[in-house]
Amino acid sequence: MIIPWQDIDPETLTNLITEFVLREGTDYGEQEIALADKVDQVKLQLKLNQAVIVYSELHETVDIQPRTS
Repeated sequence: MIIPWQDIDPETLTNLITEFVLREGTDYGEQEIALADKVDQVKLQLKLNQAVIVYSELHETVDIQPRTS
């Protein structure tokens, strides 16, 4: 089930995105990106409708995924 990001309390949304970003692990690129910048990038993707927040009732988990079509 897709949960509209606008329906989530701003502090909760930030915590959810932070937890999602931290799942990525360690940066191995040429330059590391600060956690705050990564969180801002995901927020922007949500606002631009490029990503969605998905709740799985079966697994009782929340994830952020790229929007498909």
